[in-house]
Amino acid sequence: MAPVMLRRVLIYSLLRFWRLRLSAPNKSFDPKQVSALNADSVDAMVAGALSAFSAAIDLNSLKVARLEHFGDRSPIALANREIGALPPAAKAEVGKRIGEAKARIKDVLELREIELTQIRDNEVLLSEKVDVSVPVDRMKRGARHPLTTLMERLSDVFIAMGYEIAEGPELELEWANFDALNFPKDHPARLMQDTFFVESPDSGVVLRTHTSPIQVRAMLERELPIYVVAPGRVFRTDELDATHTPVFHQIEGLAVDRGLTMADLRGTLNHLAHVMFGAEIDIRWRPSFFPFTEPSAEVDLRCFVCLGGSDTTECRACGGEGWIEWGGCGMVNPKVLQAVGIDPLVYSGFAFGMGIERTLMFRSGVADMRDMVEGDIRFTAAFGMEA
Repeated sequence: MAPVMLRRVLIYSLLRFWRLRLSAPNKSFDPKQVSALNADSVDAMVAGALSAFSAAIDLNSLKVARLEHFGDRSPIALANREIGALPPAAKAEVGKRIGEAKARIKDVLELREIELTQIRDNEVLLSEKVDVSVPVDRMKRGARHPLTTLMERLSDVFIAMGYEIAEGPELELEWANFDALNFPKDHPARLMQDTFFVESPDSGVVLRTHTSPIQVRAMLERELPIYVVAPGRVFRTDELDATHTPVFHQIEGLAVDRGLTMADLRGTLNHLAHVMFGAEIDIRWRPSFFPFTEPSAEVDLRCFVCLGGSDTTECRACGGEGWIEWGGCGMVNPKVLQAVGIDPLVYSGFAFGMGIERTLMFRSGVADMRDMVEGDIRFTAAFGMEA
């Protein structure tokens, strides 16, 4: 055999011999010589654990004491590991001693945990107790939706000027919503991208896109002269954003009499703006086009958020324009008067329409129209029970 191989065999044999010598039980071993396993040491471990558990004032401190005196690295756990090296004759005595010690520690730990848990629960009950005999006003004061109160306020302004309130159905005939108002057959507003049709574009029934059909019904049903305003809910296929919503509210006015002019219209709307927003309100008129009025104009109010300043690019309310569209107006188109049987050579009229939501934004500084439709009572509560 080669010298190297012989050397390896000898080393291996020696290591195996000493391993067997070291692991073999020592029958003459006296457990009293291992201090961690004698009775005094075990009693001291138990006494230390019980003292620590008793000193714990809450569950957190008890957890720390448990890890220190009953955890994997605690003195009693380390002593338990020494039993395996004892001779068979000594294992029974020491194993019993350690087992009884561990059982005692465990029992005291569980009792202390129950006590501290009860103390914690009692403290929680005391801190959260409610005296049900104390009189409490549990009924919160209600609030009306500001859109409702604002429509009533707008109506009152026109009633004071001699107008009457007119009403009509939200599910409207296409004829009253479009044809009688001089909308041509190919007008974009008649498309499903702008109007909610009940069944199909051929059904002839729509959710009204404005309150102008009420004006048509008023001219058909009432005696001349006519002075009416029509507040109500309307529907359009708009996306919900800071200044638009698919369901919103309008108030429209109509006056038909002898000799009415654009000056009468301007005076009426100026009075409305001053009553609603103050005598110093800044408004402007822009030439526009509506099928049912001629001539027509747009009425704008200066943006209440950015006030039309130089830095308007970030304004969500006006989109950087500095002005927000309030409504449209104009003299009633003679074709509309003819459609309802009124002689345009004898009578003239003017009409106007304003968004209630935008009016609320101007009056109360509401920057986002979505706040009005989300149903958050914190929004309506701020307005209270305004009459």
